[in-house]
Amino acid sequence: MTRKVDKKIGLVLAAIGIVTFGVFLAIGFLIGHPIYLGILGLLLAFLATAIVFGRRAERAAFGQMEGQPGAAAAVLDNIGRGWTTTPAVAMNRNQDVVHRAVGKAGIVLVAEGNPNRVKSLLAAEKKKMNRIVADVPVHDLLVGTGEGQVELKKLRTTMLKLPRVLTGPQVTSTNDRLRALGDLMSNMPLPKGPMPKGMRMPRGGPNGR
Repeated sequence: MTRKVDKKIGLVLAAIGIVTFGVFLAIGFLIGHPIYLGILGLLLAFLATAIVFGRRAERAAFGQMEGQPGAAAAVLDNIGRGWTTTPAVAMNRNQDVVHRAVGKAGIVLVAEGNPNRVKSLLAAEKKKMNRIVADVPVHDLLVGTGEGQVELKKLRTTMLKLPRVLTGPQVTSTNDRLRALGDLMSNMPLPKGPMPKGMRMPRGGPNGR
């Protein structure tokens, strides 16, 4: 998958591994310990190539997901411990969608789709939540590459940087109260992760009436 997006990944990894090993081996000969430094260089070469490969593979994955409906949900599913995510809490027939994540930063509504249309989805979701979680801070993020939007590859980092204002028990209590609202995923057979581009909400569905 990475090679489809990053054609030079093999050459880059080989160069990093060889250079790292070569530098340590050369230092080993200079100080009279080529075997010791050679073994150390070999281990560090594997470590360096693994780190670089991981980052470039992640970049390639984000590149393939960019622009696909539901891509943000895939990122939220892997945001890490301390967060509870609920994909597709709101959606319209144009595939504009809002996902919800709850953590110590409060409630984060992550929207993807047309910036103008998605504002009404966010407003409706905030109004609905305000009835039961008015005391919890709510952040909204719009995934995209335009001004004021968050790029898909930066979504996880942006959320983790939000100030923590809730305790563990408060997060649990917030999740319990939000379950009463339900979500589209519990009522529709939507696939996890990026949704098929041809999929459309039925007429009369939530937020489409």
